[in-house]
Amino acid sequence: VHGYKGVKFQNWARTYGCCPEMYFQPTSVEEVREVLALARQQNKRVKVVGGGHSPSDIACTDGFMIHMGKMNRVLKVDTEKKQVTVEAGILLADLHPQLDKHGLALSNLGAVSDVTAGGVIGSGTHNTGIKHGILATQVVALTLLTANGTILECSESSNAEVFQAARVHLGCLGVILTVTLQCVPQFHLQETTFPSTLKEVLDNLDSHLKKSEYFRFLWFPHSENVSVIYQDHTNKPPSSSANWFWDYAIGFYLLEFLLWISTFLPGLVGWINRFFFWLLFNGKKENCNLSHKIFTYECRFKQHVQDWAIPREKTKEALLELKAMLEANPKVVAHYPVEVRFTRGDDILLSPCFQRDSCYMNIIMYRPYGKDVPRLDYWLAYETIMKKVGGRPHWAKAHNCTRKDFEKMYPAFQRFCAIREKLDPTGMFLNAYLEKVFY
Repeated sequence: VHGYKGVKFQNWARTYGCCPEMYFQPTSVEEVREVLALARQQNKRVKVVGGGHSPSDIACTDGFMIHMGKMNRVLKVDTEKKQVTVEAGILLADLHPQLDKHGLALSNLGAVSDVTAGGVIGSGTHNTGIKHGILATQVVALTLLTANGTILECSESSNAEVFQAARVHLGCLGVILTVTLQCVPQFHLQETTFPSTLKEVLDNLDSHLKKSEYFRFLWFPHSENVSVIYQDHTNKPPSSSANWFWDYAIGFYLLEFLLWISTFLPGLVGWINRFFFWLLFNGKKENCNLSHKIFTYECRFKQHVQDWAIPREKTKEALLELKAMLEANPKVVAHYPVEVRFTRGDDILLSPCFQRDSCYMNIIMYRPYGKDVPRLDYWLAYETIMKKVGGRPHWAKAHNCTRKDFEKMYPAFQRFCAIREKLDPTGMFLNAYLEKVFY
C-alpha cells in the first residue's frame, strides 16, 4: 500500500494541524491491514481521520495517518428492516442521495454532513430532540479492525460489550470498517423560527420540548433575545421564506466585518448580537424540505467552539449563571449564538448522554478574517459552570479535561479503559489528545 510523506493535515476550522510521518488512503480492508502491519513492525502510532471537521486535535498524529475517504461505498440496503450498511469513510452528504433513492432517511443528523459515518459516531456527534439520542444510537452493527489485524463484528447480539464501547470509539479501539445504520422512511420537515425571551423559554422548557420533535433555541448573549426553532414532520411541499440576500450576503459579510471591528472595540459585541437578532431573527420564518436539507446548514465561519452536555434539569440554572457571569464581567465578550439542544439518554459507555437525558450548550467565538478573538475568560467561566452542574464535554470539541475529570463524569469510564487496553495493548491508536483522556 502506498503512503505519502510531507502531507499536512488541518482540521476544518484551521485551529489544529499536524504533519503525519506517512499518510495513507487505503481502498480496501486488505490495504488497511497492511498499514497496521507496517505500524506494528516499525512501532508507529496510527490515527484514522474522517472528514477532519472536529474542532480539536482528536485526529492529529505525527505517526501514520489513515484517511478513509476512498472507502466510501454503500454496501447493502435492507428495505425490509430499513437498514443501510456503509463503509466507514462515506460522507453523510454522499449517503443522503443514496437513501433518497430507496425512500429512506436517517431519523436525526448533525448540522454538518461533510463528515464520515465512522467519525460521526466516534466523536459522539448529536443534534436535538428529546426523543432522539446522539447519532451513534442509530448504529445497529459495526465492524472493527483491531491493532493485531483481527476483524470483530459488533452488535447487540455479538461482541456486545465492544459494541457498547465502539459506538463512541474516539478512534482509539481500532479502525472502524463498516457501519450499519437504522433508518426510517423518508420524511419532510417544517422548520419554524420565531423570536422569544430567555425567561419565557426557560420557564416553559417542558412545554417547548413536548410541542416540537426537534426543538432547539439560540440565545443572544448580552441580551434577553432568544430565537426558538421548531422542526417537525410535515406533508407540505418544499418552500422557504429565507432571503438569500439578507441571510447570506448582508448577514454573513456584514457580520464578519463588524466582528473584526469589535476586536478593536470589544464593547460593540453586545450591540452586534442585538442588531443581528433584530435584522435576521426578529420575525417568524418557515421552511419546508426533505429532512436532511433542513437538518444541515452551512457553517460559514471559522470558529472556536465548546459544547458540553449537562443533565437536562440543569438547563435553566446553567444558562442563567452564564448570563449573570457576562453581566458581572463587562470585559468578557460572547459572540452569538449560544445554541441549546436536547438529547435522550443512552447506554453507550462514553456517550456524553450516558444514562441521562441531556442539554447541550454550545458556545462559539468566531475568527473574523482568520483573526483570533480573546476567548479564554469566557471559555474558563463556561467550563467552570458546566463542571459544577455535572457536565461532560463533547469529544470532538476543544476542552481542558483529563482522566481524573472523566473518571468522575463517566460511571463506565473504567470499563471503557479495560476494553481499550484489551483491544489495543500497545497503544497503537493513541495520540496527544487521547493521552490526556486515558493517562
